[in-house]
Amino acid sequence: MSSPSDLQNLPQPAGFPHFHFVSGELHVESLALSTLAKQYGTPLYVYSRAAIGQAWQSYVNAIGSRRVLVCYGMKANSNLAILQEFARLGSGFDIVSDGELARVLKAGGDAGKVVFSGVGKQAWEMEQALAAGVKCFNVESVAELHRLSDVASRMGRLAPVSLRVNPDVDAQTHPYISTGLKENKFGIAIETASEAYQLAKSLPGVEVVGLDCHIGSQITEVSPYLDALDKLIALIKELSGHGIHIKHLDLGGGLGIRYDDETPLDPSILLNKVFARLDSFGLTHLELVLEPGRSLVGNAGVLLTEVQFLKPTADRSFAIVDAGMNDLMRPALYEAWHGVLPVRPRSDFAPTQWDVVGPVCESADWLAKGRMLAIEQGDVLAIESAGAYGFVMAGNYNSRPKAAEILVDGVEHHVIRERETFEDLVRGEHLLR
Repeated sequence: MSSPSDLQNLPQPAGFPHFHFVSGELHVESLALSTLAKQYGTPLYVYSRAAIGQAWQSYVNAIGSRRVLVCYGMKANSNLAILQEFARLGSGFDIVSDGELARVLKAGGDAGKVVFSGVGKQAWEMEQALAAGVKCFNVESVAELHRLSDVASRMGRLAPVSLRVNPDVDAQTHPYISTGLKENKFGIAIETASEAYQLAKSLPGVEVVGLDCHIGSQITEVSPYLDALDKLIALIKELSGHGIHIKHLDLGGGLGIRYDDETPLDPSILLNKVFARLDSFGLTHLELVLEPGRSLVGNAGVLLTEVQFLKPTADRSFAIVDAGMNDLMRPALYEAWHGVLPVRPRSDFAPTQWDVVGPVCESADWLAKGRMLAIEQGDVLAIESAGAYGFVMAGNYNSRPKAAEILVDGVEHHVIRERETFEDLVRGEHLLR
């Protein structure tokens, strides 16, 4: 994705249909990204509403007439306006904290479509979720099951429960985002799941309603899902023999997106195989629950950043930009690849190789390495595929304010988060008397 020399024949960013070049300038929908950068400054997160809608529609088309609840995995991007858009589309939500539940409710989401995941739910979080009336708790340990039983009994409530089972399936993804192996902290080992379900059936304040599994993220192959599904189906049959009848099957999320040269898995390819497998085992009565996050928002966003200095050295050449690892953590955390495009590509000189690095005082503070770019100081770059696990993982390291967020809708745009100020950074802190 280097800058081409012929501005009249710029290739469109592959896989990102709502980010495109018009007259030699990168646009999101009908707006020039340079206009937004000039008006709001950088670093700046920019999202396409149309891209989100298109990603959502890919699931709707794949589901057809089947009984499926899509619960957006909001840890990918939890801005209130993004949640509001998913609520408007009819989405449920996969949450992992009381704070995320509060966001869903504030954005107009339906608590009855919320599944509460996460390995460390505290008692007060359980209380809030029970009071709100969430669809289900995805319980991840026997200890959590006992705590939930105690909390629900004390409140005089019946907690709907789905046990998250760890099937020991390799999702063939980065180890930090693989969650379905036996060495991972998530879920209950499938070998002991039947015993855990029988315990759940015997506990007061608990109602078994589902079976849950989530094997990882950025998955681009069908086979890991089907390997896990086969084990889940066998467990469902075993539980039925113990008088435990599952109402819904939650396959989690994890479908990947394009960052570089990946071929993302269309939801229809996965779901057609899942439906066929369920039908062949007589499980058509089950409601299917999905928890996609990255695949709904990842390619819908970019991070705009301005080149502050160019620093060629004997070993490497550095393009120092104003966005850092505090703004986009993924490269430092996962050594993740993000495409880099100049918003206004240059044709007056040839591209050379640059490491795009930030201003944070850490050697891990880089956004891209070894990229062929024709750039000068003051140019604005678009870091692609930043709609998921971008702003949501941002922090204030080096006392750096968090970026603003913009949602573009055709020719219009909305400020969905203002840029932080110094006053925001120190709010809640107190000097000693």
